[in-house]
Amino acid sequence: MLSVLVNTAAILVGSAIGLLVNKGIPKRFSDAIMTGIGLCIMYIGISGALEGENPIVLVVSVALGVTVGTALKLDERLNQLGKMIERRFTKPGGLGGKPPISQGFVTASLLFCIGAMAIIGSIDSGLNGNHSIIFAKSTIDFISAILLTVSLGVGVMFSAVSVFLYQGLLVLLAQLLRPLLDDPSMLAEISCAGSVIIVGLGLNLVGVTKIKIADFLPAIVLAPVVYTIAELISRI
Repeated sequence: MLSVLVNTAAILVGSAIGLLVNKGIPKRFSDAIMTGIGLCIMYIGISGALEGENPIVLVVSVALGVTVGTALKLDERLNQLGKMIERRFTKPGGLGGKPPISQGFVTASLLFCIGAMAIIGSIDSGLNGNHSIIFAKSTIDFISAILLTVSLGVGVMFSAVSVFLYQGLLVLLAQLLRPLLDDPSMLAEISCAGSVIIVGLGLNLVGVTKIKIADFLPAIVLAPVVYTIAELISRI
């Protein structure tokens, strides 16, 4: 769990720095920074998506995943959680024109949790005790947290809780699922599905789309199932 604690701390410290810096940055600059972050996120997502080896696995995983996510109203529920945090920590009188806490929480949680480095790094940490990927991710998240907080405010800081719970769970589950997670091709498909979702997040940040990103999250869980079925069919 050392890697998870380091990653969580990096986001908390980065967000704190972002809050301090944010006080002196005009809105037009923070908006421009947000657009730049969105473009960088799209690049990260596209790079990860290219690691996939079977487009059919991706298409089926995403199609089934968004069906399940829409039925469960995951995006709506995640935003409700963000709004609950917002109500709890917003002082009377509102946010004074600042971005809602829920927006920062949801956006940062999705960015920090569904990337290839979060998934593969947590699994590697749990399986082999190799924390190098998560340590590298922590550096990236530290910088991202600063920039995101400048644009989206204090909500980004609360995403550290999401990272701690999500990556901590992956580290613990990695030991139980060792036989499945030793297959590099399967990990590539999981990473590919997560990276495609990140592309959608980048498009939202740039303002091109308003995709309900959280509804696509089941695709990450379904990717190894679809991959296994595809492998069985190919051997028949």
